[in-house]
Amino acid sequence: MQVWGKILGAFFGFLLGGPFGLFLGLFLGHKFDKARRNVYVGGFGGFGGNRANQAERQADFFHAGFAVMGHMAKAKGRVTQEEIRVATAIMERMGLQGESRRQAQNAFREGKNDDFPLEETLQRVRQNCAGRADLLQFFLELQIQAAFADGSLHPNERQLLHVIARYLGFSEQQLEQRLHMQEAAFRFQQGGFHQQQGAGGFKAPPSKDQLAAAYDVLGVSPTASSQELKRAYRKQMNEHHPDKLAAKGLPPEMMEIAKQKTQELQAAYDLIRKEKNDK
Repeated sequence: MQVWGKILGAFFGFLLGGPFGLFLGLFLGHKFDKARRNVYVGGFGGFGGNRANQAERQADFFHAGFAVMGHMAKAKGRVTQEEIRVATAIMERMGLQGESRRQAQNAFREGKNDDFPLEETLQRVRQNCAGRADLLQFFLELQIQAAFADGSLHPNERQLLHVIARYLGFSEQQLEQRLHMQEAAFRFQQGGFHQQQGAGGFKAPPSKDQLAAAYDVLGVSPTASSQELKRAYRKQMNEHHPDKLAAKGLPPEMMEIAKQKTQELQAAYDLIRKEKNDK
């Protein structure tokens, strides 16, 4: 219970204005305590200071992520076995089992319904993530990954991604940049760098296409200096670091995706540095 504002307000009010000042100070102190309580409940860590509220918002974020993914799967006209495979693969990447997996599957099915409230769902996600741009970016990138998982992007999927980005507060330019980086990430993964890495570094030299993909993953030009490369790498790691996202309220079920993203960024950075002979 917040009472210090009332106590101090009443004390200094009485000293400065007698009985009238006491009541005025008490009133102003009450307003101060109320404002402090709202800041605490609204929270600056996770989704809020109240743990029950935080858990509820995390569950909503998780549900919305898979529901919108289900809506995305239907963008081509009907949900195929390929789209179901993609959703299943993402669940496996997250390590979802038991109740968490059933919740994800149910949300995915909800998103496929013709009357799925996409706009309302996205507005709620944006409201819950107010002041947490990294979480909104994670949500958008999750949808991009789902759309791009088969290696191509259907025009209807691209159009829907623009709708999703707009409701989350991203510009068309920001979305196109993320699409370009996700395409590069897909090519980078196809290059098998996670499998090529060993104790002594990369086992085989990369092709020009694979190296170009590494630059695009970090969002830099092949002509970038070592300093520019380092800044881009640190920026991407700062935006995607699992610990930072966890502190801002990322559902624990989705943490594995964030970890894999940072591993991908690290692999791209290490590859480029090796090619540049940059220590």
